[in-house]
Amino acid sequence: WARFRRRKAAIKLHTLLTLHGNFPTVMIITPGRGHDVNLLDQLVWEAGAVYILDRGYLDFARLHRLHRCSAFFVTRAKKNFRCTRRYSRPVDKNTGVRFDQTVMLVGHSAKQHYPTPVRRIGYRDPKTGKALIFLTNNFTVPALTIAQLYQRRWQIELFFKWIKQHLRIKVFFGTSENAVRTQIWSAIAVYLLVAMLKKRLHLDASLYTILQILSLTLFEK
Repeated sequence: WARFRRRKAAIKLHTLLTLHGNFPTVMIITPGRGHDVNLLDQLVWEAGAVYILDRGYLDFARLHRLHRCSAFFVTRAKKNFRCTRRYSRPVDKNTGVRFDQTVMLVGHSAKQHYPTPVRRIGYRDPKTGKALIFLTNNFTVPALTIAQLYQRRWQIELFFKWIKQHLRIKVFFGTSENAVRTQIWSAIAVYLLVAMLKKRLHLDASLYTILQILSLTLFEK
């Protein structure tokens, strides 16, 4: 049911993770062949919120709809991104920020899809030396804050690593659509219950430690 290749099936778990507590607020399961960016059409943008998006979700028509909803985005530019510079702000290069520009998209279709200015920020990671270019519609916060916000996107990678390692989701017990969805939703429900328990009881232990304690003592008096 989740056709991907001739002898392989695959699914994608598209997730919107809130950084207020590293828990998912939206999760959509699709077959592996579907393009990631189509999922943006199913989201309801919250005014004033900042959405940190992977480059796979870079689509200027959809990002402009997000912009019109008074929400903010932070994403990385692709290598073939073309623009004209309108204005450059002074930056402190000691922080890793290389440039902070206001730009307009170049190309007929690009300008139609996103006709308003975009902020383009260059940043070199002090730890790895890797050069990164960010795009955002937020012109008020410092450039370094935009770079730090994008670094927080790594939390979603840690979230998937956590559920794969600790909730036994590496191997599926059944391969029917119902079996796969049931196993995934059960794992996510466990994750949310443990996260809620940790927050409400103000526990210092990690989610993994709490999960281990529960699995050992759940059936004891």
